[in-house]
Amino acid sequence: MKKSVHFTYIAIMVIITIAVTIYLFYTGYSYYNTPLEERFYHPRHSWFKSSGIYGQGLGIVGTLMILFGVVIYILRKRYNFLAKQIRLKYLLEFHIFLCTLGPILVLFHTAFKFGGIVSVAFWSMVAVVLSGVAGRFIYNQIPKTIEGRQLTIEEVKNMKTDLAVVLHQKFSLQSNTLDIVSDLMSNENDIENRKKLGYLRKVLSRGDLPKADRKSILKMVKDEIKLTKKIARLKRMQNLFKYWHVAHMPFAIIMLIVVVIHVAVTVAFGYKWIF
Repeated sequence: MKKSVHFTYIAIMVIITIAVTIYLFYTGYSYYNTPLEERFYHPRHSWFKSSGIYGQGLGIVGTLMILFGVVIYILRKRYNFLAKQIRLKYLLEFHIFLCTLGPILVLFHTAFKFGGIVSVAFWSMVAVVLSGVAGRFIYNQIPKTIEGRQLTIEEVKNMKTDLAVVLHQKFSLQSNTLDIVSDLMSNENDIENRKKLGYLRKVLSRGDLPKADRKSILKMVKDEIKLTKKIARLKRMQNLFKYWHVAHMPFAIIMLIVVVIHVAVTVAFGYKWIF
């Protein structure tokens, strides 16, 4: 999937989420804006209340969206379900879409009335969504293959070359120039590297190298610097990802347990929606 198509794919999901949220606010604003103690007298109380056809329907659809988004993502990530049909990074976007829109529907299902076990489920859900947004940011920083699989540190390191040796063999660069290149490879300070790249450009221009060769050398150096940064970023992000799971998974499990209890209690009291 090209970047433009990928952007369109994400934009469509964002637009749907915003449009659905606006629609739900618009249709139920008068009810949600009514004080809790007066809602019983609202002409559409039986429709918008949590146990009403509309209110309960939002809860059911929202919960199913969350469950489907979680299950299909886990199946794809851990068991390679539909691996040939769907790239992991696009399924992640769909997972985020369902697990963002689903909680919004659940929010309107509660009619903005929180209390007891429902409040535990709701705030656990909020924590899961927020940690999911943070997780997406961390995930995007981790280098991946074109299929969306995370690269290991060893895989990224194997992409590196002994640049000094390559440049010496291909362009017969002098030792002082190679020292500048080696210094660039070992430095992670962007400001200093920009200065050193400028200095390397001047050093190369003083020699008798053709312009095309100078451009090729600078490109190789810049690519190697990017790869060095990628390795450093991968190490940081993998560590962050470990801590992220500590926050994300417990809240998700708590939410799931409370939702199961909530559904069981609801059915036990006879609230079976349209069935």
